[in-house]
Amino acid sequence: MPKFVIEREIPGVGKLSPEQLQGVSQTSCAVLREIGTQIQWVQSYVTDDKIYCIYIAPDEATIRKHAEMGGFPANSVSRVRSMIDPTTAE
Repeated sequence: MPKFVIEREIPGVGKLSPEQLQGVSQTSCAVLREIGTQIQWVQSYVTDDKIYCIYIAPDEATIRKHAEMGGFPANSVSRVRSMIDPTTAE
C-alpha cells in the first residue's frame, strides 16, 4: 500500500505540552479506528509551526478524509515514490 507524507501547518504547534500532543494523538487514533484498517499512522515529526506525518493508505482521498474527520489540516499530501538513506550511496 502507498506511503504518504502529510504536511500540517499549525502555528505554534512546537510549543504544545506533552499532554496537548497526547490529546492530538488520541484524536487521530480515534478517527483511524473509525475509518478502519485501510489507513495506518506510522509516525510524525513536530517542528515549530508544522507537523510532518507519515501514513500508509490506499490513496490521498483517505488521508484527506482522516484530516477532515479529525479537524486538523492536511496542507500538502505527497505520495512517497522512493526512500533513500546514507546506505543508498554505497
